[in-house]
Amino acid sequence: MPNARSQSKGRSNASRSKKTSSKKPSRSKARLLSSRVVYRGSAFWVSLDEVLEPSGVRVQRDIVHHTGSVVILAVDENGSEPRILLERQYRHAAQQYLWELPAGRIDKGEHELHAAKRELLEETGYTASRWKRIFKFYASPGFVAETMSLYLAQGLTAGVAQPEDDEVITVRFFPLKDAVSMVVRNVIRDAKTISGVLWLSHERDK
Repeated sequence: MPNARSQSKGRSNASRSKKTSSKKPSRSKARLLSSRVVYRGSAFWVSLDEVLEPSGVRVQRDIVHHTGSVVILAVDENGSEPRILLERQYRHAAQQYLWELPAGRIDKGEHELHAAKRELLEETGYTASRWKRIFKFYASPGFVAETMSLYLAQGLTAGVAQPEDDEVITVRFFPLKDAVSMVVRNVIRDAKTISGVLWLSHERDK
């Protein structure tokens, strides 16, 4: 027969379990109660949304809206080891130069693949004969609605870059092992680039 101490301990555990348990969502999506655009710029716009979330919580959210972006994992496979095309440019938000995969915004009404081909040519001068979408992901889903689609580009041909006026870009190929090392050593600090480099490394290790 359990003594008073064990009964008390059991009640305490039950109470603690009850407090930490969470309710199951009643729906899979939030219900938008109101939305107001508070900022509109050339690249994105921001809305203040009042929502009833699946958990039942009613809350205000600041959401950054964007037409979406493409990321290009351009790979040269002519040697013994694949080489990845990276570009270095200054990013004011990060206040430093970053090594990144070529990437850019999808224009309104533009198809993803067309945007990927356009961005690769504009930023690097390269074209590719083979294209494949690898995956689609959210850049920062806590408050940014932007999606990014990663495309693998193979069969590369060099050409003349056509950067925009504010794009000052240095382009260079890196062996895959060097790019992975740059990720591990925190030299590559851009999330979309980390995703692409590690995906390719994983595929090669299969």
